[in-house]
Amino acid sequence: MSLEDKLKSVVRRRKELGDALASGRVDESFAKVSKEYSDLGPIVAGIEEWRKARTEVADLEAMIADAATDKEMRDLAESERAAWAEKLPRLERNVQVMLLPKDEADEKSAILEVRAGTGGDEAALFASELYRLYQRYAQLKGWRFETMEISETPLGGFREATASIIGRGVFARLKYESGVHRVQRVPATEAQGRIHTSTATVAVLPEAEDVDVHIEEKDLRIDVFRSSGPGGQSVNTTDSAVRITHIPTGIVVSQQDEKSQHRNKAKALKILRARLYQAERDRQEAERSAQRKSQVGTGDRSERIRTYNFPQGRVSDHRINLTLYKIEKVMTGEALDEFVDALTAEDEAARLAALE
Repeated sequence: MSLEDKLKSVVRRRKELGDALASGRVDESFAKVSKEYSDLGPIVAGIEEWRKARTEVADLEAMIADAATDKEMRDLAESERAAWAEKLPRLERNVQVMLLPKDEADEKSAILEVRAGTGGDEAALFASELYRLYQRYAQLKGWRFETMEISETPLGGFREATASIIGRGVFARLKYESGVHRVQRVPATEAQGRIHTSTATVAVLPEAEDVDVHIEEKDLRIDVFRSSGPGGQSVNTTDSAVRITHIPTGIVVSQQDEKSQHRNKAKALKILRARLYQAERDRQEAERSAQRKSQVGTGDRSERIRTYNFPQGRVSDHRINLTLYKIEKVMTGEALDEFVDALTAEDEAARLAALE
């Protein structure tokens, strides 16, 4: 299907939805039809803007070519034509990007998992800083950030931490954060001032609903035990901690932050559902394109995606060769959008190129 055919199809579909909503004759779910109608609105507006620009350019070119047009009017038309022609490529690309297949998970909330990697105490401290980076970023975006579980070290670092980030479009903004994050700096415990390299891994999973993933009770093994704090000491006199094993996949989730066994089980199931949903997405992606690898990386947790060099004050994303010399603003979440926007644009460019 040509681009023009796609544009006509989109405009026609939105009109059909609008007519159905106006008449009250909606065969499908009213909410579903309303959402599709609303989602198509910006695309149709973009199409109309691009078409208007093309018409303006054509009209002005005809005026310029007309021998009856006087010099003053021709000069004015040349100037206007150049201005419209400059806008055309951007307007066309915007339309093409909006027509790209949408990731169904983009609008979802997300589960964030941060774990210390290589580097001992320094890796755990860096993991805690990354966790707080995303916490501050969520606040800047107006999202709700709920800590689900944290395993701390004696120095205040995090062995691992899990959070639920709730809001519209969370996954779309954070999905490129999955992978290995590397830090280079002089640890506070380093007496001789040597720079150490440590890592932490980040996983961002789309939060799955019951309709996305159906879990059979028979596929679960649920164990309860007493919560333990640092050093293994018991912090609860009842068996409130929960460990859930999904037997078909072997995925294990433990939760012990809450004093209530019921709440710990609910949190553990939430994480399990997100992991199963992501596993199915990964399987489908592998089937669709066994050889293709996105230019912005696979999001695999084993892939080193970014380096934070504190002595030089820089943060480098290795997938798109982007370096920002503003490490403090990155660590407070203020400059994270610069990476997210660049990664999103690179992904869009790669997907557009694949369609050509």
